[in-house]
Amino acid sequence: MGLSGILLGLLVGAPNLIGSLMRIPFGAWTDDVGAKKPFLILFGLSIIGLAGLSTILVLFYPDGLTREMYPLIFIFGALSGCGIGVFSVGTTQIAYWYPVEKQGTVQAIYAGLGNSSPGVFTVLIPVVIAAVGLTWTYVLWLALLVAGMVLYAVVAVDSYYFQLRKQGVSAEKAEDRARDLGQELFPSGNAFQSLREAASLSRVWALVAMYFASLGGFLALTVWFPSYWISLPGLDASTAGVLTALAFILLATFIRIPGGRLSDRIGGERTAILSFSVIGMGALVLMLTRDVIVAGGGMILLAVGIGIANAAVFQLLPHYVPEAIGGASGLIGGLGAFGGFAIPPLLGLFVDLFGVTGYATGFIVYLSLGMLGVGLSGLLYFVVDQK
Repeated sequence: MGLSGILLGLLVGAPNLIGSLMRIPFGAWTDDVGAKKPFLILFGLSIIGLAGLSTILVLFYPDGLTREMYPLIFIFGALSGCGIGVFSVGTTQIAYWYPVEKQGTVQAIYAGLGNSSPGVFTVLIPVVIAAVGLTWTYVLWLALLVAGMVLYAVVAVDSYYFQLRKQGVSAEKAEDRARDLGQELFPSGNAFQSLREAASLSRVWALVAMYFASLGGFLALTVWFPSYWISLPGLDASTAGVLTALAFILLATFIRIPGGRLSDRIGGERTAILSFSVIGMGALVLMLTRDVIVAGGGMILLAVGIGIANAAVFQLLPHYVPEAIGGASGLIGGLGAFGGFAIPPLLGLFVDLFGVTGYATGFIVYLSLGMLGVGLSGLLYFVVDQK
């Protein structure tokens, strides 16, 4: 299409940005109507976007794709990212189904397996494109998304409270009956109230900052590490991509599951202090070394620390904000994910200032984020939780 770097960057960044921002209102809305309706709406918007992109490819790819089609592709691309917003909806749905003492484990399973897709498809997509071509790769993805929406529509069930509310039972009676059935957590009001209440709590903003460092840091490195491996140690593009997918993306996502169990066992604050310390250690290793093997060890440390920190934050969510889980989940998930867009320019600044060595020097950003996470986790543990 002959796009400039800025236009290309905006195009590929739009789905992630829109999806991350969607987490805020839709996560809060879940406290008002339950999870199923917001989930299906976000699925539907994403399907519209992907269907539009697939249609454009079928009709115009490759020769018909011109610069004039950029606005249309941008709109459909942004819509396709709406599905990213289901993260905060899902965390809220799970929170209302499970007791407080199991939140770390169940949230980590949901997020760990759900967030494994970037790593899985980083490896698979090039293989699929080589086998069936770019156009039919989009069509195949569309079919998978539709199948996922149908499966969710058939299987997913809102918690007892929302089921009773939909049957016309008053909020007070629905809460009493749901509590008798085993539900422990309940919404405190509608979507606006949930967001407003969550935003008024300083502990929510501490969790936002921690998730900005962990999840935002994770998203940033999924796109940064391939460039790091190509530019500093001089690996080829294929090796850099596979190394990033296997030793960072998948490790960080799957270790979130045992990280959630650890959070339930020893407490989210202690787990967060430990994990953010590991993030700082990994960043320090990457700052100081130019050796591929040692740098690989530093990347693994970052993956372990980031994955466990992600689990710890969402284990702490229902503990610190039981009265506004939906609003808090939206704020933490949405603003935390925004780190994926804010951090790469900071890393790029070090490359602009120091050349290739800036790829290593720039990890001072993650050393700082690790120290920030340790400080906030310690504050929650030694000050807030002791009150």
